[in-house]
Amino acid sequence: MKTKGIVKNKVNIVTLGCSKNLVDSEVLYTQLKGNGFAVDHESKKDDSQIVVINTCGFIDNAKEESINTILRYADAKAAGMVDKVYVTGCLSHRYKDELAVEIPTVDAWFGTNELPRLLKTLKADYKHELVGERLLTTPAHYAYLKIAEGCDRPCSFCAIPLMRGGHVSRPIDELVKEAKSLAKRGTKELILIAQDLTYYGLDIYKKRNLSDLLRNLSDVEGIDWIRLQYAYPAGFPMDILDVMNERSNIAKYLDMPLQSGSTEMLKLMRRGITREKTETLIHSIRDKVPDIALRTTLIVGHPGETEELFDETYEFVEKMRFDRLGAFQYSHEDNTHSFTMEDDIDPEVKQERADAIMELQQGISAELNQEKIGKTFKVLFDRKEGGYFIGRTEYDSPEVDNEVLVPASQYVRLGDFAQVKVTSAEEFDLYGEVIS
Repeated sequence: MKTKGIVKNKVNIVTLGCSKNLVDSEVLYTQLKGNGFAVDHESKKDDSQIVVINTCGFIDNAKEESINTILRYADAKAAGMVDKVYVTGCLSHRYKDELAVEIPTVDAWFGTNELPRLLKTLKADYKHELVGERLLTTPAHYAYLKIAEGCDRPCSFCAIPLMRGGHVSRPIDELVKEAKSLAKRGTKELILIAQDLTYYGLDIYKKRNLSDLLRNLSDVEGIDWIRLQYAYPAGFPMDILDVMNERSNIAKYLDMPLQSGSTEMLKLMRRGITREKTETLIHSIRDKVPDIALRTTLIVGHPGETEELFDETYEFVEKMRFDRLGAFQYSHEDNTHSFTMEDDIDPEVKQERADAIMELQQGISAELNQEKIGKTFKVLFDRKEGGYFIGRTEYDSPEVDNEVLVPASQYVRLGDFAQVKVTSAEEFDLYGEVIS
């Protein structure tokens, strides 16, 4: 028997995975709103007639979360709490034929590039006039700006090209138009994302053109910070650092996943770079932009990673002293080059290695944060939680990096900037007081 309370023509969009998926959900959200649908994102109520699940299929944990979410809404449909369940995103793109057999309750499965077909199934028109327009699911003061889709890199462990296809850059004028639209609605921080930012422009401008894009975005009135995420080290375009120094609204921040500190492992991973070249690049970046914050991610437990090779990565982290770092356990992804190798490292060993890297980074982060005590930083405030207003410096991206906590007795407006003097520090948090 159908549960009362289902709202006809109401859609709940559930997003799993990375910020790139979040942007896709926001585009879907905008299109549906433009077609007169009532739309929620991550609704806590089971009162929507239709649920669209935007899945992640990157690594095992993400796949498991996606499948569990699909099963939860399949059960809700069986119980009469929703009418229709649709699945899109990376997991659906890669495994929809198998999943359709395993979970027949789902009404339809869609790939990563099938938005028009999904809209048609929902009896909605694809509105071309809304291209470049986006209703945000993040707080209004920051937004992710996807500058390209797909990837041409041959990394041995990565299934993204199987799910997202080859690299396709978006034209500069289209991105500037979207940035202006966001700025008019109160966005102050743009976080540039792509599978590989540094490849931007090669397909449409026949050269790496991220520096030109940055200059154009930097000119958009109302944008105070532009942040770069997911740069690739091989062939890194150093001219973007000149723009970073030239323009005050380009955050001195770079997220550059390096994956390993061992030349032998980098070769196995098909990264196109050695440890020596990586270290030279890092030193060059820090020489050009001395106060830059470097974030990286590493993979531990890739096939062939001996204790000795892991120790090389550990020593690399010790030496490079990254401002921000995340460590992930290798996930054995079918149809990738690494899948042809034996996944020969015990899960417990993978966990131990990830823990060791993160414990090392915790100590590095604590030392770097102690050096900030007494200094003043421009902070953008994201939310209030407990007895604190919580914000970030230009050296921190939302959700993944350090935060600045100011006692709620000192009122600040969410979405605004303030100058904050750091009074104390922990491993991953700064505490301070507003001085202006």
